[in-house]
Amino acid sequence: MRSFDQLTEREILALAVSLEEEDAKIYDNFVDGLKGNYPQQAAQLEEMRKQEDGHRHRLLALYRERFGDHVPLIRREDVRGFVKRRPVWLVRPLGIKAVQKTTELMELETKRFYEASMRKTSDVGIRQLLGDLAEEERHHAVTAEEIAHTKLSDEESARRKRLFILQVIQPGLAGLMDGSVSTLAPLFAAAFATHSSSQTLQVGLAASLGAGISMGFAEALSDDGSLTGRGHPWARGFVCGLMTTAGGLGHSLPYLISNVYTATSVAVAVVLVELAVIAWVRHRFMDTPLTSAIVQIVLGGLLVFLVGILIGSS
Repeated sequence: MRSFDQLTEREILALAVSLEEEDAKIYDNFVDGLKGNYPQQAAQLEEMRKQEDGHRHRLLALYRERFGDHVPLIRREDVRGFVKRRPVWLVRPLGIKAVQKTTELMELETKRFYEASMRKTSDVGIRQLLGDLAEEERHHAVTAEEIAHTKLSDEESARRKRLFILQVIQPGLAGLMDGSVSTLAPLFAAAFATHSSSQTLQVGLAASLGAGISMGFAEALSDDGSLTGRGHPWARGFVCGLMTTAGGLGHSLPYLISNVYTATSVAVAVVLVELAVIAWVRHRFMDTPLTSAIVQIVLGGLLVFLVGILIGSS
């Protein structure tokens, strides 16, 4: 690896060609990843890709004029000072915020490269081209920021809502339902069997954390999201595991109260709130009729609650 100060004018131009080729390919991947859900933003990025390709042609024309037809292969990873890029453009489905942030960083880095290269060269033609490209890259960074703030069409907004439901609401709701309902039986069984808040709290913590870990891994391993559009598996797993743990902890923490009967009363109230929240989320995001959602969730929670009482009292 060489430092930037060691590069000759010829090598600087060769590196510039390589940078523009790489950026154009990244933009092409962005366009491919966004065109399904964000066609308007994909069209803007396609225009930026064409401009990057135009930069490459201008650089190659000047290189050929100064140094001939052979362009040495010098990549960004061969020169110190460049930031390592995370390959977010390979993730599917792509998030518009991730694209905007990566694009801004790409353009800012390239602009600084052109500015530093311009100061290093004494050739008037090369200096002029590098200065022009630095200014154009600055405009690209502004365009990248504007892309993220472009008003979405009704169709794009609907797609974005569907993605949010698939990637966040569904795994979160599954976790909250499991954590709120499945931990009821062991928690209240422990409360009625031991009549001890501290022991019941231990059971509740163990059940909540265990269920959270189990549900998180189950969700993450269910599919990789490449065909279903459900997003990164570990992100879904994290959301699902977190909400599972939260659902169980909600009615376990009241057993910090030393009086087991008072703690149980508070826990029952918390359970009712949790079930109401689950019913509302199903109605709000899953288009389930509110009455039907309430009946289904309350009935399931009540059955598990009674199982816990019966086992704990036996």
